[in-house]
Amino acid sequence: MTAATKVLTAHVPLPLADKVDQMASRLERSRSWIMKQALSAWIAQEDERDRLTQEALADVDAGCVINHQAVQAWAESLGTGQPLPVPR
Repeated sequence: MTAATKVLTAHVPLPLADKVDQMASRLERSRSWIMKQALSAWIAQEDERDRLTQEALADVDAGCVINHQAVQAWAESLGTGQPLPVPR
């Protein structure tokens, strides 16, 4: 049984379209396959970014944060002969 599909159309710059065509040729795949792979990867990346953002916001709500001045002092100490320990 074939999954239902929907046609999506996008205008892309010619250099990007050329790269898609080159990739399709090199991989011996269709342009459509390349586009589905790229879109799937981007959606997965954005889903992960959203998950990490929600996790970080939950940490902030729970008070699990590190003082900004402590992080800044640590970062500034990295170029010195005596770096500070990582703030926790």
